[in-house]
Amino acid sequence: MKAIVQDRYGASEVLRVDEIEPPAAGDGEVLVRVHAASVNARDWHVMRGDPYLARLAFGLAAPKVRVRGTDFAGRVEAVGAGVTRFRPGDEVYGEVDAAFAEYVRVPEGGAVDLKPANLTFEQAAAVPLAANTALMGLRDAAGVRPGQRVLVNGASGGVGTFAVQLAKAFGAHVTGVCSTRNVDLVRSLGADRVIDYTRADFARESGRFDVVFDLVGNRSLADCRRVLTPAGTLVLSGGGVSDGGSLFGPMGLLTKGRLVSRFVRHRVCALTAVPGRENLATLRELIESGAVTPVIDRTFALGEAAEAVRYLEMDHARAKVVLTV
Repeated sequence: MKAIVQDRYGASEVLRVDEIEPPAAGDGEVLVRVHAASVNARDWHVMRGDPYLARLAFGLAAPKVRVRGTDFAGRVEAVGAGVTRFRPGDEVYGEVDAAFAEYVRVPEGGAVDLKPANLTFEQAAAVPLAANTALMGLRDAAGVRPGQRVLVNGASGGVGTFAVQLAKAFGAHVTGVCSTRNVDLVRSLGADRVIDYTRADFARESGRFDVVFDLVGNRSLADCRRVLTPAGTLVLSGGGVSDGGSLFGPMGLLTKGRLVSRFVRHRVCALTAVPGRENLATLRELIESGAVTPVIDRTFALGEAAEAVRYLEMDHARAKVVLTV
C-alpha cells in the first residue's frame, strides 16, 4: 500500500510516498480502508523531532513510527477474531498512529467509532484529535457551565474552531481571539465577540472570563491570568508554530503552568488530551445534532502530504487541513 513515511528528522522534504506492506487485522482489531486523513501540529512536531526533549517519546535518532498521521476516516475492510462492534462496510473515524496510508489497523477498544452520518469522509477526518482536545479542555479540564464567559485564544485554528462551537453548545458566552482575516470565520462559528489581535490585546480587556483556553502559547501565564475572574480557570494546550529547533517548545509553558498552579488562586490546567472511543461517540452526537461542524481550509492528495504539512506548520492554515486518500 501507499503510505507517507520518514526515516530521519527534518523539514517536510523528509516525508515521502513509499510502498509498504499493508497491515492485517489481528485478534480484536479492525482494518480500515482510509478515505481521508487530517494534518495536525503533532505531525510537524514529530516530523522535525521538535521540541528536542520530545524525542525521548518520538524516538532519539528517528521517529519510532515511520508512517506519519493520526486522524483518519474510512470504511472497515476486515475485522479480526472477537470483534463485535464493527463489521466490514461500516464507515468509521478515529485516531491511530500511521494514518497517512491507504490502510490502518485499530484495536476495537481504541479510539475508533462510527463516523457521523452527516459528514463526508474528509469532514470526519478533520474531527478526532482537534475536537477531542477542545472537548477535554472545555468539558473535563474547565468544566464549562451555561452562562460562563469563555475566551478562546487561537479561535481560528484546528482546535479553536471546535472550541468555539463546543463552548457555545455548553451554553457559554464565547469570545474568540484571531487575526483580521479570520474574524468573520470565528463569528460564523457562533462566537459572541471576536477580538482581532492585530488591533486589540485581550490581556488588556476590562472584562473578566471564567475560562481562558489558550491554544497559541504566545502569551505569558500572567497575561492569561490577568483577565480571569478570581475563581477562573486557565487551560493550556500546546501552541506555537515552527520557528526552527527548540529544546522545550510549548512544553515550557505547560511545565510552568503546572508549577504555578500550586501557588495561585486560579486553576491552571496543562491539558493532556487522551484519545478514546467515548469522546468520539460524544462528538458524533454533537455533530449529528448540528451543534458542531468541522471547518476545512484546504484538501491535498495523499502524495502531497509534505506540502500539506508545510502549509500547516508555517502558520498559513486556518481550521483543518485534510488529505484525501
